[in-house]
Amino acid sequence: MSDEIEQFLIYLATERGLSTNYQLIVQRSLETFSEWASRQGLVWETIGPGHIADFLAFRKRSGLQASSVRLDAVAIRIFFRFLVSRRGWPRNPAETLSLPRPERHLPETLNPGDVRRLIESVGPGDPQGLRDRAMLELLYSSGLRVSEICNARLENLDLDAGFIRITGKGNKTRMVPIGVPAVSAMNDYLDSGRPALVKPRTGAEIFLSIRGKKLTPQRIWQLIKQYAARAGLDINVYPHLMRHSFATHLLGGGADLRIIQELLGHADISTTQIYTHVEKSGLGAVLKKFHPRG
Repeated sequence: MSDEIEQFLIYLATERGLSTNYQLIVQRSLETFSEWASRQGLVWETIGPGHIADFLAFRKRSGLQASSVRLDAVAIRIFFRFLVSRRGWPRNPAETLSLPRPERHLPETLNPGDVRRLIESVGPGDPQGLRDRAMLELLYSSGLRVSEICNARLENLDLDAGFIRITGKGNKTRMVPIGVPAVSAMNDYLDSGRPALVKPRTGAEIFLSIRGKKLTPQRIWQLIKQYAARAGLDINVYPHLMRHSFATHLLGGGADLRIIQELLGHADISTTQIYTHVEKSGLGAVLKKFHPRG
């Protein structure tokens, strides 16, 4: 059964152009399913909808979270769609497979005061300090993913217009505005910080390490932890928390959910809707401000 999985992975890589990480996730799911099916004496041609349902139930009983079971279900569904198209089968056993409902966890956020303390905890204006101040301002101002910060390039930055062009998940490109404090911090870094970090083989990435290489996600995690400790923040602070805070503060300020979706680069509005959680005190303030009988 492994030959078909290998053919499918080649298809994902060459014809669909999907990432290596996604291919590995699909491979793990399908190999687990294949091992389970073999123990049941099944081959691909004899698998029916009931077998798939039994496998997913088995995975759930094994202690897997709903999100991981959902990944298994998605992998199986697209795999059988591939087999049916290549082999001309009259039926697809996974066609009517319903996906487990994903678990929704409210994202953690920083309040605006905590964000200000975090950013202002950056030390004096040496090259690394200028870099880190610009990086934190950009993370919060534009809601970028940490991978997008790492891969941001000089040619995609227009500080005069206040925009940066970002290539995010699925190689989708979007234009993201940059707030005034972030523009100021970026100008300071590019004028006085980055030139000191450039080495002979430095690329066009904006944020550089002391060795002239682009910053890694792991290093950005370390820096943010360091500044959170310096600021005396007693919550778990990490790069994606800045993105959550960006979206939540925009929504709380009255921004349209579709605009936030565009800024974050979400393919599906349902992903952005997780930010629609609002404190009851916030709802009361909205009622008082906008309702005629508030």
